[in-house]
Amino acid sequence: MEKSNKKPEKKSKSTKPIGLKKLAAHLVLNPTTVSVVLNDVPGRSIPQSTRDRIKAAARKFNYQPNLLARSLRSRRTYTIGILVPELGDGYHTQVMSGIGDHLMEAGYFYFTAHHRHRKNLIEEYSQMLLGRGAEALIAIDTALEHEFTAPVAAVAGHRVINGVTNVVLDHRFAAQLTMTHLYSLGHRDIAFIRGQPFSSDSAGRWNSIVAAAQEIGITINPALVVQLDRDISSPELGYPVVQQLLSNGRTFTALVAFNDMSAIGAIRALQDLGLSVPRDVSVIGFDDIKVAAFNNPRLTTIRQPLTNMGRIAAQCVLRQLNGSEPFRKVITVEPELEVRESTCAIEPATKTDPRRKS
Repeated sequence: MEKSNKKPEKKSKSTKPIGLKKLAAHLVLNPTTVSVVLNDVPGRSIPQSTRDRIKAAARKFNYQPNLLARSLRSRRTYTIGILVPELGDGYHTQVMSGIGDHLMEAGYFYFTAHHRHRKNLIEEYSQMLLGRGAEALIAIDTALEHEFTAPVAAVAGHRVINGVTNVVLDHRFAAQLTMTHLYSLGHRDIAFIRGQPFSSDSAGRWNSIVAAAQEIGITINPALVVQLDRDISSPELGYPVVQQLLSNGRTFTALVAFNDMSAIGAIRALQDLGLSVPRDVSVIGFDDIKVAAFNNPRLTTIRQPLTNMGRIAAQCVLRQLNGSEPFRKVITVEPELEVRESTCAIEPATKTDPRRKS
């Protein structure tokens, strides 16, 4: 076996980060030119070959920009503040994913503060974020009460406030999709789970449901309407209210839940009480969070484009900061009905069917 005369290559040791001036000296370029390329400053005529060389050297020497110096020079922090009720899975996480992806692509950093719908924390944290350099605010399901000195976008915000752009779903259309779907399946005795009073979407979503029911000819029985009140984001949310409905002898063939989490909890409660979904009771949710498609049965729901709504909110504040878009009061997005396994056509009533009135 022949021996190789080649000496093994030495592994390069990790280099310490270098500053802008040293990087520019290595490249024999003006520091301003290097800064323009690394900060993607528009409107500068620099050959692509030079840009590629600068970025390759920055990677090689582990160049780390001095963000504090950058902020002092430009009087900008490239930071956005995000207000959110909580950091659990589901609705808020998907909206934040869209926000974070867009800010990351645009070269912005962000801070997140969760407030549990407490008014004092909403006020305190919004001012704290702005005081610590946030150039704009994005609020998710947060009840803002006044205008701010910076651009603000609110996802699921329904209050008209100067300087705040509301990114909202067309709840009237969503309600029409919900009620028309159940009506077409033959359901008339329908139970409803209303949202918590502190949720920004609760009032608008319920009022839209009531209007859609009236238009289609469905009478809402107050005895079949239950109210969520707990500040949690797990299926546990919908479990006890359905137990409450059934323990009071209420009969219904379909259930409209405020959101997917409460719908999943409701399905579990129905199953634990010996009812089959959808054969005995059809259930429809709202949001189309990721787990909805993997529930058993897979959940029929109203899909909000949650990730895209977050991206729209981020685009909105960045465009205002850059002066590329005028202020818009409302940006409305459309929902879709996602029909899966938790709803079906009503079957003829039987004497032993616990859903039917005798």
